[in-house]
Amino acid sequence: MNTPRIAIVGGGPAGLMCARILQGHGLEPVVYDADAAVDSRDPGGTLDLHADAGQIALEDAGLMDAFGALARIEGQAKSRRDQHGTVLAEFIPAEGDVAAPEIDRGQLRTMLYGHLRPGTVRWGHKLRHTIPLGGGSHRLEFANGVGADVDLLIGADGAWSRVRPLLTDATPQYLGVCFLDARFDDVDVRHPEVAAIVGDGHMFSADGDGRAVIVQRNSNGVVRGYVAFRAPLDWDVAAGVDLTDRDAVRAYLLREFSGWSALMRPLITDIDSDYIPRSFWALPAPLTWNHVPGVTLIGDAAHLMAPFGGHGTNLALLDGTELAHAIYKENSLEDAIARYETAMFARSGELAVSSNTALARFFATTDTPHLPPDHAQEHRDYEARAAEYRRRQALDDLRNDA
Repeated sequence: MNTPRIAIVGGGPAGLMCARILQGHGLEPVVYDADAAVDSRDPGGTLDLHADAGQIALEDAGLMDAFGALARIEGQAKSRRDQHGTVLAEFIPAEGDVAAPEIDRGQLRTMLYGHLRPGTVRWGHKLRHTIPLGGGSHRLEFANGVGADVDLLIGADGAWSRVRPLLTDATPQYLGVCFLDARFDDVDVRHPEVAAIVGDGHMFSADGDGRAVIVQRNSNGVVRGYVAFRAPLDWDVAAGVDLTDRDAVRAYLLREFSGWSALMRPLITDIDSDYIPRSFWALPAPLTWNHVPGVTLIGDAAHLMAPFGGHGTNLALLDGTELAHAIYKENSLEDAIARYETAMFARSGELAVSSNTALARFFATTDTPHLPPDHAQEHRDYEARAAEYRRRQALDDLRNDA
């Protein structure tokens, strides 16, 4: 095909990875992002990159060494406790287990951005309107007055995508659980009791009545996580709690979590940050749409799901990679979109359903603790699926060469 004008709206992991692979194929996409810079806002906590998804994308992009320099192998550790601090389940990765190492979200985004050609990302461009021009082309109009005409529009703009309405009227639905973002700095020195509970990786705790604490070791001596409970979106209004008043929020949480032990209470009360509200949403799952010429979605824009299982960013990276490869390999943009969407729908639908179900079970009212999956087997499955993916990829390459 003639060299297409490709716009990627969204400079998160999906969009940046897609741009990186496209540049490796000699194409020149433009990435538009509303942020002022790659590090202009808090990127969130940590995430694990799976051997059968995120790591495949990084390998294809030639970034495994860069990832390895930042990744925390020990961060794969996980534990499950009850509200009294009793350990219900624990996973410590075996020596040589690299099936799902951790990396800070901000580090991942900065790493991907740093491996794009200068000028690829246009910061400070918030998409306002998309106007179909016919033949698969679209005109983009941004809040800063800039416009662009493109042959392929890739929506990588997350949960509240401005591109998604071109394809489907599906919208995210609130998952019914309020998450308050919590942070502990210099944790080993200032909060040794928290450091001991969290360990090297993740700690999940729930009381069987819809309340939970989820905390994760990040880099540079930081622990981040959530104090979470079932609640409507406007719970703070009904409770008369000013979310900007840390003491008021702490007092509310002490009442809500009154049944939690003194051992676990510092995870709720001793944070160094404000209690930043985070509401989690999910698109209907499985979600598909009819093909629309010249436009498609990757990452959360395509399959926003609950953050249980760590699949969101992994799928986003693989989405960007597979779409970029399809654009290079297929004879037309429409064939490329069809090839990508067929694979993406099949893969993301099942994982979205399982992730949303896992969140509902974790916050369910029950006398029986919701125990985690067998993480050792989960890691073996990641590795096996990665090997199978590479086998299929090699066969596909042979057929294309023939």
